[in-house]
Parts: sequence; structure tokens; C-alpha cells
Amino acid sequence: MPTTLIVPGLKSSGPTHWQTWLEHRVAGSIRITQRDWNDPHLPDWSSRIRSEIARAPGSIFIVAHSFGALAAVQAASDHAERVTGALLVAPADPEIFGVAEFLPAKPLGFPVIVVASANDPWMPLRHAERWARNWGGEFVNLGDAGHINAEAGFGPWPEALTMLERLRRAAEFRTASERLAAFRLSHSVVPPRQWFRRQRTARLRADNDAYRGDVKGAAALLRDAGWTVRAPDDLRARGQLSAPL
Repeated sequence: MPTTLIVPGLKSSGPTHWQTWLEHRVAGSIRITQRDWNDPHLPDWSSRIRSEIARAPGSIFIVAHSFGALAAVQAASDHAERVTGALLVAPADPEIFGVAEFLPAKPLGFPVIVVASANDPWMPLRHAERWARNWGGEFVNLGDAGHINAEAGFGPWPEALTMLERLRRAAEFRTASERLAAFRLSHSVVPPRQWFRRQRTARLRADNDAYRGDVKGAAALLRDAGWTVRAPDDLRARGQLSAPL
């Protein structure tokens, strides 16, 4: 069974983060634990990842987020023969942390997908695209998706599983060159640019539906008690009640 290393960023990834969701759905997942989640010390962080790479049997996949992606790249570049694919989501800008000179600026030697956001406060989009190109990775732009974390609305994220599956399929080939070729020729299932916006709209719609249901239920109880009931001003103003309560 392949090993999938889950590499969180600063402050780790909490229970509502997409990395935690994915970890619970991918057999053979191992979460990297850092000594201090609030101290982005690249040598320490990458050392923890190197230890797990050395310890894990068989093929290794990496799913990293934010500063964890930088540590993962540094560690994996030293063990390219062991790593068969990496999904790097919202990597932090190395220049913010002063570590750009310690990261590889050449293809990593295994299939890589870099997922970025147009309004990520931790990495300008053009910088993310440049690093993806340096690492020989496929670049995916999610549009306005923040830091692609729980706070930005990324809890359950099926697209992450889809991208990881592409990396797994490429790993079925024997040599590194064959894996890279197969990955580049595979059909790219790119998450829609407006995914985040649609998710947010769907949540708002669900909340509104629930609110209307609560209002109607309360109105029925009040009517039964002999009260005269009219629609709340906010629902009437938004035109969300087309029929009397």
C-alpha cells in the first residue's frame, strides 16, 4: 500500500480543514507532526518529512499545504527516487519567510500539481505559477479561493481526491520518466475557477431555505394560538416569500 504524507502548514490543519477530511479517506495516510506549529523553521520542518520518507515503505505521495508545501519540496527534492507524486496546495511565498534560496528551482523529478488562488494573502498568483514552473509542476488556478483552507470554505474537497488519483495512476508506471510522461498526457481534471463562489452561493441558499422553513413553522404555531401573522420585513423586502405565511 502506498504511503500518503499529509503535511499541514502553520498552526496545523484542524478538524474542519480539507487535509483532515482527505486524511480520513485515503488509506495509508500519515500526518506529519512538527515540534512547534507556530515556528516556521524550514530545516526542522523538512527534517521531520525526511524522517517519514525514510521510514515509509513503498511508493510515497505528498499532500502539503502552505508553509508545509515548502518544507515538503525541500525534503522531497533530496529523495526524488522515493517520492512518486506531490499535491502542493496554496504554497506560502518563500520570500515572506526568507527561504527562497534554500528551495530547489528546478524540476523535482516526479509528478507535481500546484494549486493556487488569485487572492491568497500568503502567495501572489504570479509567484505561485513561477514556482510551479520551476518545479516542473502542473499549475491549477482556483480563482478567488483565499488560502484554500477551512477559513476559506475548504472542508470536504472532492477535487483534492481527484487530483491525488491522477498522481496515483501515473505512479503505476515503472520508471520516473514514464511516470512523468504518463502524468503529463493524462486528462487534467481541473477544479472550476468559480468553485469557491458556487460553494458559498450554495451554502447561502441552503441557509435561506432553512430560515424560510423556520419562519413558516413559527407562523403556523402563532396562528394556531390566535395571533395575526405577517412576513418578516427582511423576507418581504428580498422577495423570498411569494405566498402568505
